[in-house]
Amino acid sequence: MVYWLASLPLVDGSVERTWTTLQNKTTYEADLSLNYRFELPDLRVGTLDTLMVLSDDLVKVNSMMEAVVNKIRRQLFDMQTAGGSGEEREEVLVEGISPDAYIERFEWHDAKYPPRRPLAETVQAITETVQKLEDDLKVRVSEYNQLKGQLSAHARKQTGSLAVRDLTGIVKERDVVQTENLTTLFVVVSKHTKNEWLSGYEALSDFVVPRSSKLVFEDNDYSLFTVVLFRRIADTFKSAARAKGFQVREYEFSADSQQASQAQIQKLRQDVETKRSQLEQWSSTAYGEAFSAWIHICAIRLFVESILRYGLPPQFLGVLIKPNPKTTTKLRKQLTSMFGTAGSNKYFDGEGGGSANTAAVAGAESDMYPYVSMTVSIDG
Repeated sequence: MVYWLASLPLVDGSVERTWTTLQNKTTYEADLSLNYRFELPDLRVGTLDTLMVLSDDLVKVNSMMEAVVNKIRRQLFDMQTAGGSGEEREEVLVEGISPDAYIERFEWHDAKYPPRRPLAETVQAITETVQKLEDDLKVRVSEYNQLKGQLSAHARKQTGSLAVRDLTGIVKERDVVQTENLTTLFVVVSKHTKNEWLSGYEALSDFVVPRSSKLVFEDNDYSLFTVVLFRRIADTFKSAARAKGFQVREYEFSADSQQASQAQIQKLRQDVETKRSQLEQWSSTAYGEAFSAWIHICAIRLFVESILRYGLPPQFLGVLIKPNPKTTTKLRKQLTSMFGTAGSNKYFDGEGGGSANTAAVAGAESDMYPYVSMTVSIDG
């Protein structure tokens, strides 16, 4: 959803007349936009120099906050998808309402951001809040990804080829013969040498138990065989088998280790799901906090740009415009026609002691129009 956050010069010095004119020309007489009053508190102005510096800083702060808001939102949706609810995403909320409703009904948070505090201090406080949210997000995502990585590593051991995968869970107790004198080896044989193994394993060394080799498991490329032999010649057999191209896996069966491995995997799965759920809940809360902070920064930016454009005392109408996507060009022309002559720049027409060359505020989209205008995009 795209909005234009704007401040309009007053028609005949009247806020209500300006609002009525805007509504008549852009909504009632033509389907160009839906408009909402965007009320700004009586913020502390400070000096022209501080406003100019703040205007420049706010461009960067706004970009940073928008990026953090979108990052948290994407993380929330990723966690919902990972939790199986991605097809029906839960609506994100800001103070109990949708982001669209929040900006359309925006009210300045006086208790959190006292209007008469110096604007630079308010911007700094809001910035620190959002930066902390971003830092928290990085830590939480890192912890989640670390657990996912551990689970993936275990999964690869369970699903890789027989040449590398963990044999725990494949080898059963019935496949193993272990006595004081006898031992069982596990040999990985490629599919095209399977017959060679079956016909020749007994001759690889002395003291191999005849007809003891059993097929335990197969994948697309390899077969896993057991072979029973005397314990004292195990090393000799391993060397002979490797010389023939057979891979002897170093594996010692243990019922306890099998149970422990399964328990570890199950615990990892539970830990990953717990961390995912926590990250989803945190992202939902953090999104609301970050979004609210961002819109307050947008409000400050609108105020600063408006003072620089229209001068003191503040005489402008703050509005939020939702343009009809099909008629944005026509809407811009209509707004220019309505407010093109009223939007004088008092600070830079000589009343504020500045010069016309310094009128352009860094990064200000409003320089393109005879009124202050900033685009606010809310991801869906």
